[in-house]
Amino acid sequence: MTNQRYLLLLICVASVVRCELFTSLAHMERALFAEREISSRIKEYVREEKQRLDALSRLADELETHSSKALENVDFYLGNPVNAYLFVKRFTVDWERHIEDILKWKPNEEFHEKVNKLKEYLPTYEDLNGAVAALLRLQDTYKLETEKIAAGDIAGIKTSELSAVDCLYVGKYAYTQSDTYHCHMWLEESLSKDMKEINKTADRSEILDYLSYVTMLQGNVRHALDLTNELLTLVPGHDRALNNKEYYLKMISEKEEKMGETATMGEAATMGEPAADEPLKNEKGRDEYKSTDEFIMYERLCRGEHTHDYKDQHKLVCRYKTNNDPLLLINPAKEEEIYLDPYLVAYHNVISDYELAVIKSIATPKLGRATVHNAKTGKLEFAHYRVSKSAWLRPDDDIVVERVNRRISAVTKLEMDTAEDLQIANYGIGGHYEPHFDFARKEESNAFKGLNTGNRIATWLSYMSDVEAGGATVFPYIGVKIFPKRGMAAFWYNLYKNGDGIYDTRHAACPVLVGTKWVSNKWIHERGQEFRRPCGLLADD
Repeated sequence: MTNQRYLLLLICVASVVRCELFTSLAHMERALFAEREISSRIKEYVREEKQRLDALSRLADELETHSSKALENVDFYLGNPVNAYLFVKRFTVDWERHIEDILKWKPNEEFHEKVNKLKEYLPTYEDLNGAVAALLRLQDTYKLETEKIAAGDIAGIKTSELSAVDCLYVGKYAYTQSDTYHCHMWLEESLSKDMKEINKTADRSEILDYLSYVTMLQGNVRHALDLTNELLTLVPGHDRALNNKEYYLKMISEKEEKMGETATMGEAATMGEPAADEPLKNEKGRDEYKSTDEFIMYERLCRGEHTHDYKDQHKLVCRYKTNNDPLLLINPAKEEEIYLDPYLVAYHNVISDYELAVIKSIATPKLGRATVHNAKTGKLEFAHYRVSKSAWLRPDDDIVVERVNRRISAVTKLEMDTAEDLQIANYGIGGHYEPHFDFARKEESNAFKGLNTGNRIATWLSYMSDVEAGGATVFPYIGVKIFPKRGMAAFWYNLYKNGDGIYDTRHAACPVLVGTKWVSNKWIHERGQEFRRPCGLLADD
């Protein structure tokens, strides 16, 4: 009986142990599956990390290659408007769409902090819009073909080529400015680029969406309808395209009815309106000022066209000038007469490379957006017609500045103590200054009131850099154009001896097409010139 009980107890114990072992094995089996899943997740994470690191590595290599190439010759690289536009777009639109996503992949806080601090030096959307506006300004002023710009051909100087999406952004910017002329051209170029691209950079439907509407605004409703139909083949449920199609069909129908009625009355040939399928010429819309003879002459001179025959050109001479001044006896000024009435001369090699380098280095950290005098208030303010950065240097900023001031005084025989500080200006992408006077007209009584030195009697303009293309100083009323040459200066009087303004000195700084332009201005005032340039009752006294 005892043995039976012992056997029964053994069986029960064995059964319990076996049940516990079975339960444990089941859990261990699930653990094995979990282990395998962990392995898969780790491998997946490693693959993602490798992809992220590969992307970061490619990005780093790309940025390093780009910056190294550009830094070899910064003025040449960024002085090209296409390169400059692509550079600014790279760190605005492209940064948000592509680069930022790569950088957000689990980098540490220190990395993020360093990159964000460096981003303060990168271009903004304001810079991007300025770069596009400059590109369009250059296109107009120098009559550049859209296709050539997009192909990277700027006045025969080769540069980076624009992609379909690059052209699309230019078109979209023009659209926001209600500039259908440029918008249409750049969207057409974007569409053409998209057809040729193997690796697509733009969304064709987006191009068609903008282009169809702008084409309608330009007057070609049938072509707008064709573009809309193409858009609907790509995106059948596109709401705006469906509504536009209905609208375009209605416009065409109404136009055909009108044409039919007119034809019945025998007046179809005199309507002066194209048929519905006839494209209208893409005319450039200009504001009132840009349609004036002055502005048209300004643009012609910027392109280097011959517009006037110089008055008394046969009397113009070149000479060495000393004025019996000790500063010029050993190194006389090389004077070239450019125009006699108004008196306009150039001085060659009047400022050394060393002096130019020093002045640039001092001015660079002080550069700020250039301003103009408000004729009514006398205050300085920003203006769309003057796009450059400037800084003001005093004689006590550096001995070189004082030395340059003394040389200007020696050459012009005018007093510098009452002149304005030396203004340094740097013109970047498409930088320009539309036609203006340096002197204050009689109705602008507050222009220089705060200076208490009278009006600007004369202007000294030094060219501190060569410019590859564009950037000339032009005088629309006399047809004079002066192209920048490093170390050269131009000088002219703004006022007659009786104090009246010389209106033919109205001048402009043409947009810089390729390169960078540095100039310095010395505006010389009336006060202090009483015995150096005596006044008279008449203009020519």
